[in-house]
Order: sequence, then C-alpha cells, then structure tokens
Amino acid sequence: MKTMLFFLKTWLLVGLLDILAAFLSFYLSTGKSPLIVLKFISSAVMGTDAYNGGAGSILLGIVLHFVVAFLFTLLFFLIYKPLRVYKYNTYLIAIVYGSFIWLVMNKLVLPMTYVKQPSFQLWEAAKAGLILIVMIGLPLAFRLKQRYGHSQ
Repeated sequence: MKTMLFFLKTWLLVGLLDILAAFLSFYLSTGKSPLIVLKFISSAVMGTDAYNGGAGSILLGIVLHFVVAFLFTLLFFLIYKPLRVYKYNTYLIAIVYGSFIWLVMNKLVLPMTYVKQPSFQLWEAAKAGLILIVMIGLPLAFRLKQRYGHSQ
C-alpha cells in the first residue's frame, strides 16, 4: 500500500509540474491563455474541433495529459530496479529519461494523432525537452533514489 501511495504521489507531482511548466512556457511565449495548451492536448483525439470546444475540451486535455504522465511514471517505476538505474548519476538519469519521453512523444505518439506537427525548430524542441527533463525526469529520478537509494 505504501508503494502504491508513493507511486500515486509521484505521478501527480510530475503530471502537475509538467503541465504547469507547459502553461508558463506557452503564456510567456504567446501571452495567451494557458488553457489553450489543454485544448492542444485534446486536439490529439478531437482534431481542430478541440480549439472550438469549451470545458469539455479542457477537461479532456487534463485527462489525456495525466494518462500520459501516468504511463511514463509507471514505465520509470517498472524499469528503475530491474535495470539498476539507481547505480547511475541522478542527473544523467533525468536527462536520459526526459529525452526518451521527448523522443517517444514526438516521433511515435504525436504522429499517430490529429495534432498538426510544425516543422522542427531546435529552440522549441530544446525547450520542450528541458521541461521534460526538469519537470519529469528529475523528480522521478530523485523520488525513486529517495525511496530505493543505492542499496537495491
């Protein structure tokens, strides 16, 4: 039960940190409402209709975001001990895992959705990757190191 609670807290932490960073980044870049980020997420399954939707599009965006965060958190929990990830530098783990998430999302997941992908822009990719490293990779790596340490 303690492990389940630890997992749930970790999942909610990284999901919340990631979406707040995306909100802040979007707002600072555009000056527009961060809720558009949630409509963008909804557009993965709704297409462009998501941008004309109201609360339903926003709620779907929240649900989809936290489902994806759940899956990436679960994967990290599943590989942490068997791959002996704890033996490596925590910051390196965060960089590798955050980069892995960026690659999976941008090269596998998003191309299978309705999301219109803009042409590759190094700055935007670096910014998105950095958010994933800092807001998901680091908290996951530190939380599991805190939980399991080097002794496993």
